[in-house]
Amino acid sequence: MRVLSQRGDFTARAHATDDPGEIGPVDFVFLGLKANSYAACGPLIAPLLHDSTAVVAAQNGIPWWYFHRHGGPYDGLRVESVDPDGAVSAVLAPERAVGCVVYAATELEAPGVVRHLEGTRFSVGEPDRSVSARCLAISEAMQAGGLKCPVEPGLRNDIWLKLLGNISFNPISALARATMRQMCLHGGTRRVIEMMMRETLAVAEALGCEVGVSIERRLAGAEKVGDHRTSTLQDLERGKPLELDVLLAAVVELAEITGVDVPTLRTVYAISDLLALRSAA
Repeated sequence: MRVLSQRGDFTARAHATDDPGEIGPVDFVFLGLKANSYAACGPLIAPLLHDSTAVVAAQNGIPWWYFHRHGGPYDGLRVESVDPDGAVSAVLAPERAVGCVVYAATELEAPGVVRHLEGTRFSVGEPDRSVSARCLAISEAMQAGGLKCPVEPGLRNDIWLKLLGNISFNPISALARATMRQMCLHGGTRRVIEMMMRETLAVAEALGCEVGVSIERRLAGAEKVGDHRTSTLQDLERGKPLELDVLLAAVVELAEITGVDVPTLRTVYAISDLLALRSAA
């Protein structure tokens, strides 16, 4: 695989196979699938698991394990939007999950060619907020490869920080066919994104999470990325399913559970869900 980056281009010659049975059980599975593929990934994952294999789920949005060992009134709650009828938990047991929030902007420029625009941080954490041996082992391995990989006991705060951008920029970019910079510079779109972010922060706060970054700072960071096409826009252009359930549907569901009013999120989800249905037809 060829990686093109301002930090320096390089070629990674990974051992690859389409048959996980050739690999066998491992200590860690780094899951880079889109969340809407999780329920169907059992045949890929099963040959890699032994009794204590950890699954590091590098995904955007609300993960299926979100309320596993969460504590409080919502402990053990299943979010139907991301784990319908428990289909994901049946394949990926929450006990195996190590959360991972990816702060990297990339584009698939061609088969086997990835353009890296910015970001090298992969924050990891346990659902029960402990600093576990397996998280420390992941962090050490990632840092040895030149990446930033802090172990975050409060990883759910990171989830909401990343989601603050994904929940707004991703669907809007698909609807408008626009880049990050274009969305930030268009006055009307910027105001819609601000409203989506405010509503998202209200849901996060209702669940006891603090993002710790202002909306203006989040927008400034997104504008700095430049003419990057979000992963949702890239998927739309390639005719792939749109990853909206974990981004928008899940937060609308959580808003209902916590009693938070999210009219802008509901509106954008309705329109983008129709786009997803039409693009899949």
